[in-house]
Amino acid sequence: MNTLTCFKAYDIRGRLPEELNPDIAFAIGRAFAGYLQPTTVVVGGDIRLSTSDLKEALSDGLRSTGCDVLDLGLCGTEEIYFATQHLGVDGGIMVTASHNPIDYNGMKLVRKESQPISGDTGLRAIQALAETCFLSEDFAEQRKQPLQGSYRKVSTVSAYIDHILDYVKAQQLRPMKLVVNAGNGAAGPVIDAIEEQFERLGVPVQFIKIQHAPDGSFPNGIPNPLLPECRADTAQAVVTHQADMGIAWDGDFDRCFLFDEKGQFIEGYYIVGLLGEAFLSDECGAKIVHDPRLTWNTIEQVTSAGGVPVLCKTGHSFIKERMRRENAVYGGELSGHHYFRDFAYCDSGMIPWLLIAELMSRKALPLSELVAERIAMFPSSGEINSRLEDPQGAVERVLAAYRKKAVAIDYTDGISVDMGQWRFNLRTSNTEPVLRLNVESRGDPVCMKDKTDELLHCILEK
Repeated sequence: MNTLTCFKAYDIRGRLPEELNPDIAFAIGRAFAGYLQPTTVVVGGDIRLSTSDLKEALSDGLRSTGCDVLDLGLCGTEEIYFATQHLGVDGGIMVTASHNPIDYNGMKLVRKESQPISGDTGLRAIQALAETCFLSEDFAEQRKQPLQGSYRKVSTVSAYIDHILDYVKAQQLRPMKLVVNAGNGAAGPVIDAIEEQFERLGVPVQFIKIQHAPDGSFPNGIPNPLLPECRADTAQAVVTHQADMGIAWDGDFDRCFLFDEKGQFIEGYYIVGLLGEAFLSDECGAKIVHDPRLTWNTIEQVTSAGGVPVLCKTGHSFIKERMRRENAVYGGELSGHHYFRDFAYCDSGMIPWLLIAELMSRKALPLSELVAERIAMFPSSGEINSRLEDPQGAVERVLAAYRKKAVAIDYTDGISVDMGQWRFNLRTSNTEPVLRLNVESRGDPVCMKDKTDELLHCILEK
């Protein structure tokens, strides 16, 4: 092995054990410490069966350099983000494969103040150091050396819960019933902690818990509600229990997905607009960062509420960096990632549903009515993925077909083509041979559907 293939564009992710194993995790720990020269690093992990061994080896790698390690144990990625800033440590590492298959694991890395470390902000340097360590002749001896740094288990749960609840006036929430689906991931314990706090405060919210207990064997399948086939249990539970809203998370709960009181899945695109409007009611003139895949609804909703929409390339590192540069109060992606200035500009899967519950209470409207007008104004296709041998060739083919009639073309991320009454974004994946298509129109669902079919025919043309 000449390179560590688990290093991706934004994070570390690989198949077990050939791409990621305890030896590689140890090398990553040493490399992280060698690059950042930290005094203290906080670590944590999801519920995957391989996570414990990887986290221990990672911690050993950090400690082998003299770095002290604070271990949160089972947690979500956003708890690492919170703890890194809250504890004032030099960096954080979350061991998680999020929504990847069960035979995968990975890591998400941040430096001080939870600033992201990705391909162009240090991850490639860490990869080079890890490869040098892992491939060195004395690697086996390095693993046997006494560990110099200390190790301590810590908990920041209480402070974290207080922080996320500070985003809403919890005691003003109206009585409501919420279906919560942790997907047997790491979200369950946090929901339990929120429930306890609600009971102490007398907040009249009832939680209907499904797939709640953390279970690394994932008896109900890998949690990834972005996939339509992973939504049925949440939707059915909402209908069965006559709940006001359904909430589902991925394994490390840095993304959340919402269902209305009818059990209908709400595309993340429309949640971005709602949350942007919610923040602007308190901070008129604030900047809201959004990705290029679907834009018209967000731009119109943010502008109407007195805000400034800011377009940014898709991806957590790009969004976070742009938010810091613009001092944006909020950023959102249609993929279910929502970012908050007061959360170290990081993404959280818990803050969004709290804000939406508060919005439903304040406006005395069900979720379906909060989004119905927006969906009618800007119907969208949702993201459609096509696995191709030559994705870039398909992009060029589509661009050639639509360039002459386009009102405007933007290259911020892939191609975004404005055709006047409808628009589309087409972009290649950073990690796999997949082409991602999103289409929207101005109030015409038939046009949106027809143009989506037309584009797919062009994409798949041999």
